[in-house]
Amino acid sequence: MRLDKYLKVSRLVKRRTLAQELCNGGHVLKNGRPAKPSSRVEAGDILEIRSGSRVLTVEVTALADSADKKTAGTLYRRVSEEDLAEAE
Repeated sequence: MRLDKYLKVSRLVKRRTLAQELCNGGHVLKNGRPAKPSSRVEAGDILEIRSGSRVLTVEVTALADSADKKTAGTLYRRVSEEDLAEAE
């Protein structure tokens, strides 16, 4: 599954275009490396998403072409969440 679609389906990002912008801007890392929107995501991958002053790290646990609000949270496991504004 494409990274931008996964971010949208899992509801980690609200819109797919926003997911593409984050990836193109270097704000999404896949397994420690910058990832393009077209990067393939598989179970076990670690994603780090930087949005504003927030850094969210998740592990991909499952893939799905679509998910409702209840099942979207089962597609990933939250590893850590950090607010860089509080760190200063």
